[in-house]
Amino acid sequence: MRVAVVGLGKMGLPVAVRFAESGATVVGADIDPRVVAAVSAGCSPMPGLEHGLDERLAAVHAAGRLFATTDTTTAVAEADAVAVLVRLVTDEAGRPEYGALDSATRAIGAGLRRGALVSYETTVPVGDTRSRFVPALEQASGLRAALDFHVCFSPERVQAGRVFRDLDGYPKLVGGLTPGCLEVAARFYASVLSAEVLSLSSLEVAEYTKIAENIYRDVNIALANELGRYADELGIDFAEVAQAANSQPTSHIHRAGIGVGGHCIPVYPRFFIERAADSRLTTLAREINDGMPVYACDRLEAAAGDLQGRRVLVLGLAFRGGVREAGHTMTLPLVAELARRGANVRVHDPLFGPEGVRTQGLVWGDAGGGWAELLVLQADHREYRDLRPADLPSVTAVIDGRNFLDPAPWRAGRVVYTGIGRP
Repeated sequence: MRVAVVGLGKMGLPVAVRFAESGATVVGADIDPRVVAAVSAGCSPMPGLEHGLDERLAAVHAAGRLFATTDTTTAVAEADAVAVLVRLVTDEAGRPEYGALDSATRAIGAGLRRGALVSYETTVPVGDTRSRFVPALEQASGLRAALDFHVCFSPERVQAGRVFRDLDGYPKLVGGLTPGCLEVAARFYASVLSAEVLSLSSLEVAEYTKIAENIYRDVNIALANELGRYADELGIDFAEVAQAANSQPTSHIHRAGIGVGGHCIPVYPRFFIERAADSRLTTLAREINDGMPVYACDRLEAAAGDLQGRRVLVLGLAFRGGVREAGHTMTLPLVAELARRGANVRVHDPLFGPEGVRTQGLVWGDAGGGWAELLVLQADHREYRDLRPADLPSVTAVIDGRNFLDPAPWRAGRVVYTGIGRP
């Protein structure tokens, strides 16, 4: 089998590698020549980004099963199946920006051959595959969907840092344009993944399922954050409350924290908000979670007083612990709010290093020594687990935005320590 994977980003490249490991010959297409050059040399363009990617990419490249090109149309021309993983981003108002995905669709259509399968794995608003992408494929190819080629929607359901485990661990959802398209798509995914394949009744069901998954998590996190904020008022440790509540099997309360980052949860609920006639709960959840950096600054002021001129070290640029990924990270609004209140802010992240932090327009700070007066933990990297007051002897107050640090040594060292929902 020959497979084209369009989009070799942080999701597309691991998917291409996994397909190649199944025995398929895979051609990856990407518009970034640097990405293509790296993959063509058997090297990851994002070293260390994804667990196991560097070694697995090198292995399939050496076996002659993975190639790369900047010419999407050529990559598609010989393909039996095409997986589309070009990310759909949103503008500042949360509206989808289709430029890259539309361009990729036209290029796919230009090379599409009879009998091929096109699978959209990129998360899109409900209805887009049928109403937007299928007509574009037909126009560019001159072929008829469901008669001359097959179309399905099969959302990626993986998390950064654990893509390979999730690809084979979570059921693969597939919705087809027609029952015939669904049958072809289900056979394809059964041949390239070991995960269970779940056939759904339509493209729209598959599209909506992925969005619903992300809304569930966003709303649950917002609920935890709201409950955590009230726990702060009461002087109660919300982690104890959540653990006790979750002993009831119908309760699945998440952790309170400094907010939600990444390319999925902050983005995909907006596809629902933009199109649903009544999206009050989802909209409110987004507002609550986006507001948590401001709340963390409020907590810091309550613990340490006026922030004007104070030296604040933020731990973690990554959107969550253990990943070298800063998409929609809460660090950026957190730093902006601290600066608005007059603080002198520096950022540390062991996975990015000084240059990676500076690339985001931030000032690097060492996680040690006597510079910082105040400390805010934003990403729960394991490298921070054993931080103690002796490592940062000038720190007088800590806001643990992930409730990750051990509070005992900080309090024993007469440092004001608090978290989100942790008194």
